[in-house]
Amino acid sequence: MIKIGLEVHVQLDTKSKIFCGCSTKNVEEPNTNCCPTCIGMPGSKPVFNLEVLKQALKVALALNCKITNNTFFSRKTYFYPDMNKNFQITQYELPLAIEGSLNNIRIRRVHMEEDPGKLVHMNESCLVDYNRAGIPLIEIVTEPDFKDAEEARVFLNRLITTLEYLGVYTRISEASLRADVNISMDGGERVEVKNVNGIKDVERVLNYEIIRQKQEKAVRETRAWDSEKGITFSLRKKETEEDYGYITEGDLTQIEIDKKLIEEVRKNIPELSHERVERYIKKYNIARDDAEAIAAEFLLSELYDKVAVNVDPVLAAKWMRRELMRVVHYNKLNLHDLEMDENHLIQLLKLIESGKITAQVGQRLIEKLIEKPFDVEEYVKKEGLGSLSEAGELEKYCKEVIKENPKPTEDYKKGEEKALHFLVGKVMRLTKSKATPKEVNEILRRLIK
Repeated sequence: MIKIGLEVHVQLDTKSKIFCGCSTKNVEEPNTNCCPTCIGMPGSKPVFNLEVLKQALKVALALNCKITNNTFFSRKTYFYPDMNKNFQITQYELPLAIEGSLNNIRIRRVHMEEDPGKLVHMNESCLVDYNRAGIPLIEIVTEPDFKDAEEARVFLNRLITTLEYLGVYTRISEASLRADVNISMDGGERVEVKNVNGIKDVERVLNYEIIRQKQEKAVRETRAWDSEKGITFSLRKKETEEDYGYITEGDLTQIEIDKKLIEEVRKNIPELSHERVERYIKKYNIARDDAEAIAAEFLLSELYDKVAVNVDPVLAAKWMRRELMRVVHYNKLNLHDLEMDENHLIQLLKLIESGKITAQVGQRLIEKLIEKPFDVEEYVKKEGLGSLSEAGELEKYCKEVIKENPKPTEDYKKGEEKALHFLVGKVMRLTKSKATPKEVNEILRRLIK
């Protein structure tokens, strides 16, 4: 039996750090986005950022957790170059929230903490950048409910989608979500793999560890992940919680969370992805798999809501789920990278809906829109991409193709259906895809018979 649990560290989308006023914005120059509190100078005092509490509460409520009425911060002592104070301000004894669930996976606890600095390895030396020190994190700890890597991947995707809907996380950098992966097999000790960046690597780590632990008996230890080599390696013997010497953070007061604050935060929780799925099915009458695929991507869902009120929502769902995402993935982009907006899609889909351009032309146009947005209607007029709907004109092209391709024509007469597909393709190329395959098919069948 395999037991897998995750400790997911999520960077919250706040303007300033958790215990000081330094910006959370990424800067290239090392050690410039920090202050005496960030770097742990003697005498510096932390001041708690209330926005961190509100965002963390929002996540805990969305995960159906029980909120702790009184909570506080502790010092987690460990000695490592990126931890400037030799302790991390975190929560241990009384976390912010407990006993939640998501996607049938139990959530053990949700707590707040600060991020340490970052080690930069250069050849044989190692430098420290404290710009990241003090970045606000929440840690979401699950019970060991996962049975395989796929379950963990599905959970993480659902979690990230929820965080995006809540407006506390932006899916831009893989480094803004890190996970510690805990895994054990029958007869073996629990192994923890630390600081795994992104969903893909979490899945790779689990698949690797499952194979490794089947081949060799695991010992209780902490391991690290080498993404390039695709292997884990021993980092140190596993510490116990007692090894961290937790003590109460004396520079910060106890946090009282009253019902008024909880209700204020609860009112600001938006419609989440599973709720949008049901709304799309009920309001727009689209297929459930389309609704789920659209709602699973926050930005795609936001875009769909703007497009669906202007064109046929079923057509919009089909094109946005399949064609738009096909082009985005092919170009190795994500939805944050797109310059096009809902107006470009509305223009394009209205032309398809009205039959003024064919689906094939629409596919070419959406590929161009990804590269650089433009006025779709003007471009179609300028390039003469409008549909060929005149029967006489289409018939002329079909007769030309039949005349120039006698063998496929005879093959079709003998019952070979593939030959007709060949002829349809010839007409489509001749008309630059401005004819609809259905009309071409019908005309060719009539002319050949």
